[in-house]
Amino acid sequence: MTPSVLFTTSKGLRLTQFAGIVIAMASMCRVATSAERGAIYQDASQPIDVRVEDLLGRMTLQEKVAQMRMFHANKGIEFSDDDQLVLSADVQRRLRHGIAGIKNPGEHLTPERAASLNNQLQEYVITRSRLNIPALFVTESYNGVDAAGCTRFGRPINMAATWNISLTRSIWDVIGREARLRGMHMCHSPEADIVRDPRFGRMSEAFGEDTHLTTEMVVAAVTGVQGGYDGVGRNTTHIGAVTKHFAGYGQVLGGTNFAAIEISPRTLHDEIFPPFRDAVQRAHSLGVMASHGDLNGVASHANPWLLTEVLRKQWGFQGYVVSDSNDIARLHSFMKVAETPEAAIEMALRAGVDVDLYSDVAYALLPEMAERNGEMMEYIDRSASRVLRTKFILGLFEQPYVDLDHVRQGVRAASSFDLAKQMDEESIILLKNEHKLLPLRKTNALKVALLGPLLDDSTQAAFEAAAGDNVEFSAKRGFKLTDEAKGNPKLTGSSDQAIERMASMAGEADVAVLFLGGDKFTAKEAFFNNALGDRDSIDPVGQQNALMQRIKVAGKPVVVVLKHRRTLSITTIAEQADAILDCWDLSEFGDETLARMMFGELSPSGKLPVTVPRSIGQIPFHYSQKEINYKKGYLFSTPGPLFPFGHGLSYASFQYDNLALSDEEMSRDGTLAVSIDVSNTGDCAAQEVVQLYVKDVIGSVTRPDKELKGFRKIKLKPGETRQVQFEITPDMLAFTGLELKRVLEPGDYEVMVGTSSADCRKASFRLK
Repeated sequence: MTPSVLFTTSKGLRLTQFAGIVIAMASMCRVATSAERGAIYQDASQPIDVRVEDLLGRMTLQEKVAQMRMFHANKGIEFSDDDQLVLSADVQRRLRHGIAGIKNPGEHLTPERAASLNNQLQEYVITRSRLNIPALFVTESYNGVDAAGCTRFGRPINMAATWNISLTRSIWDVIGREARLRGMHMCHSPEADIVRDPRFGRMSEAFGEDTHLTTEMVVAAVTGVQGGYDGVGRNTTHIGAVTKHFAGYGQVLGGTNFAAIEISPRTLHDEIFPPFRDAVQRAHSLGVMASHGDLNGVASHANPWLLTEVLRKQWGFQGYVVSDSNDIARLHSFMKVAETPEAAIEMALRAGVDVDLYSDVAYALLPEMAERNGEMMEYIDRSASRVLRTKFILGLFEQPYVDLDHVRQGVRAASSFDLAKQMDEESIILLKNEHKLLPLRKTNALKVALLGPLLDDSTQAAFEAAAGDNVEFSAKRGFKLTDEAKGNPKLTGSSDQAIERMASMAGEADVAVLFLGGDKFTAKEAFFNNALGDRDSIDPVGQQNALMQRIKVAGKPVVVVLKHRRTLSITTIAEQADAILDCWDLSEFGDETLARMMFGELSPSGKLPVTVPRSIGQIPFHYSQKEINYKKGYLFSTPGPLFPFGHGLSYASFQYDNLALSDEEMSRDGTLAVSIDVSNTGDCAAQEVVQLYVKDVIGSVTRPDKELKGFRKIKLKPGETRQVQFEITPDMLAFTGLELKRVLEPGDYEVMVGTSSADCRKASFRLK
């Protein structure tokens, strides 16, 4: 459909155009500037590569470079009170020759208004393009589509905590649909980074510490948001994924954003690359974003081995590579690997960065550079064609606009809310439950005190709705963790008086529910302009441990609800609390689901996607370290993690029996069947995540203590037993060997199946 009205500015003044005039001008523009209506690139029946070649051959140098740049809508794309597009003179200048894409247009508008704005914006781009080339509108997704009025899901780390691949795919399917309905086309998500350092403020944006779990979640996310395993179809119902940050971004030294990245070649190939490789080869991600950092001294945005040799030649990636924010220019100004801005541009272009995100001092200079050096045209054509290919795949030349009639019924649908609630239910992790304190019983005159700095304004109402009339609630937040300044928040001062008041309330109640952890101000992205988000400690901030200890003195049972965006060293909390529910960052329905779970309507089934350490001094502490790392502990400290990877309790209890292998030996080209019986020995229906780990007993290089290779989430009724089966394949056993080549070595292997990485039944086999 064509939008009825276009509303723009010229030199800052608004100019209104009636629908008939706009449509007539658009039609005239197409006739006059598209060479002929019968141009090959306009023919949807032609192969995409043929269309790209035809269109590229008609484009000027300026038009090609325009397809290699993106800018943010905050440069001056607005919507008037009467729903008309308003463009600044700066934006109009940026669109003179077309554009690859625009980030976040309409992000603060309702879905309906955003769709209307994006229709008008797309019409402006197309009608002023000599060849009528549409633009990509780009969003991100950390709690669902990062825009107003969309369904707010839990964060990616919560998805990993569900250990439910199909649920994750369904959620990202909703994200893709909701984004497309508001007029978006690409998503700078998901993150395929392995996150093992909780000092890093962006930890919750990714899927945890494990390679296999992250890989399966990333594949589910990409296929969901793109509408299927074959990538985005021609039906224009979904958007394209930009998998990021390639590669090793979560491994920044010191846990600080923009820091150097040092990863051994074996770790890179065996642990860091697989989620990206499978996003490309299995899920067909349309885009990849390069990493802010370097990789063993080579800046990622200037690394042809990484972006061309590995990504394209070895893995067969055909989409486009986009820079992270302003990072091409920073090869000169920040990374200090290019003598001049022009040198930085050439390094990135030759390495394989196709699109420059935001900068006005990087690819904006390409036309002048190419006129001086004709050899650059080969790389410009290469990059521009990759962007055009994406636009053809997304069907933008045939259907660039949103059908406004479909927006309201497709965004925030009841089915989407159900998925958000299911994700909350399956991601909440019961870390501890002494004396089976949970679930709470809805007995007469039960008094519950809801306390602590992570208590929300709506929490009490959610608990009252779940508990019914027999339970009496009191609530007090007490204090904030920080002053909640956006860029560089400061911790709040002493809250002794508030702590005493909460302790008094706990003493008057039968049960105290303490909301602790962190929030969006204590774990976040550290931006370039001195905005901080990383920490040099992972202890709970402020007086939370003091509050925990003071509430415990009141002598009543204490349930701790953890809400956070990074792993915290909760040793004091774990010692003092009677029960702990780890929620990470739930959806907009989180408190509702939490209350229902606390009162027994739901049983927890989440499992830790990370290891919880006792202190920051244990870093590195991920479960899949080499066996030799566990030889010695630390003076005056209990060895091992506080809670192991994969841990999570239930209101039911599970028993594992009869672990069996199909053979004692496995051939190099064969497979091995693994089976185990899992029984629900509790008195309620519940879900359990059955986890498969494999250990290479003897290797030519030192090997991990264990590695996750499979998992199944099953639901069992009380007394029910189910046999769970896995298949071990040669690929699961292969690794990067002594000569830095992938090898499959004969020898002994150990199979472990159980409820966590630390609680498994074991069996052995030999690879012939």
